[in-house]
Amino acid sequence: NIEKGNKPYLPIASGELQAREAWVLLFGAGGLGLTIVHSLFGRHIALLYTLSLVIGVIYSVPPLRLKQRPVPAMACIVLCRGFLLNYGVNDATTAALGLPFAWSGPVAFITSFVTCFAVIISVAKDLPDVEGDRENDIKTFATWLGTGKVAMASVALLMLNYTAAMVLGVTHPGIFRSAVMTGGHFICACLLLWQASKLHHTGYSQEGIKQFYRFLWNLFYCEYAM
Repeated sequence: NIEKGNKPYLPIASGELQAREAWVLLFGAGGLGLTIVHSLFGRHIALLYTLSLVIGVIYSVPPLRLKQRPVPAMACIVLCRGFLLNYGVNDATTAALGLPFAWSGPVAFITSFVTCFAVIISVAKDLPDVEGDRENDIKTFATWLGTGKVAMASVALLMLNYTAAMVLGVTHPGIFRSAVMTGGHFICACLLLWQASKLHHTGYSQEGIKQFYRFLWNLFYCEYAM
């Protein structure tokens, strides 16, 4: 019922997919993934995959459905998108190449940067749904503090992230490509400020908030491109 108000275009909310069919797809895809990873990969990668799957289940699936509780939801997103995704992908790649895992400057940076970015995503994810959440008495950072404060706090934290990245690009040219590290993050920071200004001038309207949230995801994927 909540998603029918917040995201009526989703398959179940729109009626395109029935709940029973969704459960079949959920168990089928989950079982297939576990079978593949435990059959074709080592124990360590299988453990990482299983842990991510468990976190995803308790985040999205009743009765726990931690996505409706701001702090546990943040913990799930930060752990999966921040640490496990970046550490796990690097670990899987080195394992596939037959190389021992070792932390390097770039791996440590992207893991730390995206972990911080995941905090921002976990807070900002409820911005587009604030009206429906208020109607259904769902507690989120956006309903608690207001969309304007949460959006600007997200901008401030991401700007700190970009500033740290630019400083590392200047001070550690032997580890990072300074032009990409400094210049790329400077451009992203400018685009973020421009988008934040646009949001402010819309009066934090629903459409402006949706565009701002989509833009955060564009910045998130730009980080991997760099």
